[in-house]
Parts: sequence; C-alpha cells; structure tokens
Amino acid sequence: MPARTKVEVKGFEARHYDTLMNLITLGKYAGFIRQAIADLQLPTGAVVADLGAGTGKNAELMLPYIGETGKIYALEIGEEMKAQLRQRQERFPQIELIDQRIEQPFTLPQPADTVFISFVLHGFEQPDRLNIIRNAFANLKNGGEFCILDYNQFDVDAAPWYVRLAIRKVECELAEDFINRNWPAILEEAGFQHTRQTTYFRGYVRLLCARK
Repeated sequence: MPARTKVEVKGFEARHYDTLMNLITLGKYAGFIRQAIADLQLPTGAVVADLGAGTGKNAELMLPYIGETGKIYALEIGEEMKAQLRQRQERFPQIELIDQRIEQPFTLPQPADTVFISFVLHGFEQPDRLNIIRNAFANLKNGGEFCILDYNQFDVDAAPWYVRLAIRKVECELAEDFINRNWPAILEEAGFQHTRQTTYFRGYVRLLCARK
C-alpha cells in the first residue's frame, strides 16, 4: 500500500532527490523542469516564493530569468533539503531560505510577483491544500500569479497501465484525490482569476497559473 502522503522527503531520497527524479523519468526530468520554469514567464527583477523548495534546484533554474535584482524566498522544512538549499544560498545571494511550513500562516519579507509550488500540493490533505492556496493569495502582489506544477485532472481508470501503476502503487494515496479535483474552479473560489495552463507528459502533468 502506498503511503497516504510523501510530502516530506527524508533520508537517501532527500539527499539525492534531483538525481533520483531524473532516473525515474528516464532522463526526462531535467529537461521537463527547465521548460516548466521557462513557462513561468518570470521577468527580470521578479520576487518569487518557492513553496516546498526542496533542494533549491528549481530556485537555481529561475535565476537567469530574475537576474541579479530578483529575489527567491525558498520555503522548506526538511533537514536534508535545507542543507542543500543552504549550499545554493551561499552561492547565489538572490536565494533566501525560510524555514516555514507552507500550510501554516506566514508573511514573506515582501509581496511576491509569483508564488510557485512544484509537485508538493498533491501530497497534502485538502484542508491544508486550501490553507496553502490562501497563503499564496495573501503573499502575492495584486496582479501576481500563483503557479502550481503538478498532476493534471484526468480519469486514472482510463489512463495507460503505467500511469495507473505510478499513481496507485508508487505515488501517495492523496495523489489520486488531487487528480480528481477541478483546480481552476478551486482557485477561482479562492479569489484568483485569469488561469492559464501548459501541459507536459501527454497531458498528465500541467503548470496551472492563476492571477490575483
């Protein structure tokens, strides 16, 4: 039985997370995540909040877009993940680690142009997901975007066997619950508008962005 949630990655998996993700996706993860970061459309000087920032790899990939005048607040609580994030923070002053649970209320040092969350939201129970969405809304500038990189909405029963296997045997139990929900409608109910989306991996993954 898969665990109900795998949102807090620890141990060997945490220390080698980026390498493992590339192996699991047969070498496609690195190119995919680079494209997804490009699809965020971050302008020079942007202030970004990366929720559940992990190793900081995604934050590092944002740096060419935001430039020297931009800022990335990387929120993370995992000890192994924070250790890798601190190494990146030492190399790149635009990255600032914040030790903070993302489902609990927080206030960033300054409002963000973009709040980004990558393959983290699906691992939370629905009430906590809604808390995260509220936190994103509260910490965005007016006109800023909340961008969720995660599974798309699709019929798992109708998906190919390898997709069903990944969702029901490899992923956490909460993943299918996430997949079954209408996230554009949920974001609209939370006060967001003007959603845009880009899909990957034959439509099973998407970048969903909504404007405050």
